[in-house]
Amino acid sequence: MRKHLATLAVIAAAAGLVAAPLDARPRLTGEEQLAKMIEGRTAGEPQSCIFTPGNNNLTVIDRTAIVYRSGGKVWVNRTANPTDIDDDDILVIRRFSGSSLCRQDQITLADRMSGMFSGVIFLEDFVPYEKTS
Repeated sequence: MRKHLATLAVIAAAAGLVAAPLDARPRLTGEEQLAKMIEGRTAGEPQSCIFTPGNNNLTVIDRTAIVYRSGGKVWVNRTANPTDIDDDDILVIRRFSGSSLCRQDQITLADRMSGMFSGVIFLEDFVPYEKTS
């Protein structure tokens, strides 16, 4: 009986080690992630539209902002309700301006797992952040 208990104790200890996360660093908040992205940059004049030939450089920061990188600029849109932004959702963008993303474009959200509609995002002006020289 002792032998079985000792074996179970070893198995339980090993399972605890396997279940432990490999990276135990705390996850950054959305504001911390955004601050890191725009660190060393200065805000410019807000724009209602930005040229976005593709969505490859688009980043969704949970409950904070939508960020687009272009060349040396980082464009930040905090949206009308930043708390509605969920990095687990997929942005479905209906553009009315061709290769530009504008505040009047329609953005709906789809749940990444089910594909079901999960909300709407209303854009505000885009604020450019550029490195200071």
